[in-house]
Amino acid sequence: MSAAPRFSALLAALLAAGCDADRPASTAPRPAPAATSAAPAAAAPAPPPDADRSYAYPAADRVVAIGDVHGDLAATRAALQLAGAIDGSDRWIGGKLVLVQTGDELDRGDGEQEIVDLFDRLAAEARAAGGAVYALNGNHEVMNVQLDFRYVTEGGFKDFEDVPGLDASSPRLTPVPPPARARAAAFVPGGLYAKKLAARDVIITVGDTVFAHGGVLPSHTRYGVARINREVRAWMEGKSPSTPAVIAAEDSPVWARLYSSDPPPTPGSSPCAALDKVLAAMSAKRMVVGHTVQRNGITSACGDKVWRIDVGMATHYGGKPAALEIAGDTVRALTGDATSASREKK
Repeated sequence: MSAAPRFSALLAALLAAGCDADRPASTAPRPAPAATSAAPAAAAPAPPPDADRSYAYPAADRVVAIGDVHGDLAATRAALQLAGAIDGSDRWIGGKLVLVQTGDELDRGDGEQEIVDLFDRLAAEARAAGGAVYALNGNHEVMNVQLDFRYVTEGGFKDFEDVPGLDASSPRLTPVPPPARARAAAFVPGGLYAKKLAARDVIITVGDTVFAHGGVLPSHTRYGVARINREVRAWMEGKSPSTPAVIAAEDSPVWARLYSSDPPPTPGSSPCAALDKVLAAMSAKRMVVGHTVQRNGITSACGDKVWRIDVGMATHYGGKPAALEIAGDTVRALTGDATSASREKK
């Protein structure tokens, strides 16, 4: 059997009866391995939402955010270079720059392992230089820890076969088709790459800016932002038996699209009113989200209170690399086009 038919058979086994594109596993069929998760356990009582601000990081003179890269290493490097974060050898040159990547490093491309490892290494190099790198978890990171491999490429399955120390013979991986077992061993809760993702948050603030993959809703701030990060971390580490309901829901912080519609929501609309509540609760001025491709580049909505930075830069979508720079109250898009317009708030 040639490689193409083998991959088609693997996808058929994983897709089961079919699925809707880019929808959470709670509303679309999921491959058999994910069924090993039990129903969400009752959550422990939450502390007051403002009692734990472990998600909050200090302001910085310059913050740059990068959206979805989806397994495209070349696009990732281009965006990091636009940000002034790396040189041609992938080494940190950003100094005290704070870099945020808003999730979806995984799926749709073949360079995922190298991308995850690159951001981990850059985080260490940035700390040593007085800067910081914060990579967040998006819906595709969550899906992979659920062993939901709907959007994995053929190269993406092969990419994890060389990871040392993986136990692809574990009985809990028996339902997984053999060509996918190395990836499953890497991402199953408690697996090597699941633990790498567990070190990342779902929601953070840097100074007066909130960052999340899909968006933070009023229900999330009531639940507790730090609590969301904590529960997702415990699950990915293998310390919790099931996917937290708060992250699996269609309106979870990694799946929400309330602020990303086209045309953009305007001040006074229901989405902008929800955004105002969240920003007030989190003592922030603006939010930055990815998840929903903006075909014309980085856009803003709600009077520049939310910035949408998924520009579809991965080869799968055919977009161009871009990044969002926040320096004080000045916010602008960085692109490869020197004449691109910037947006400012004074």
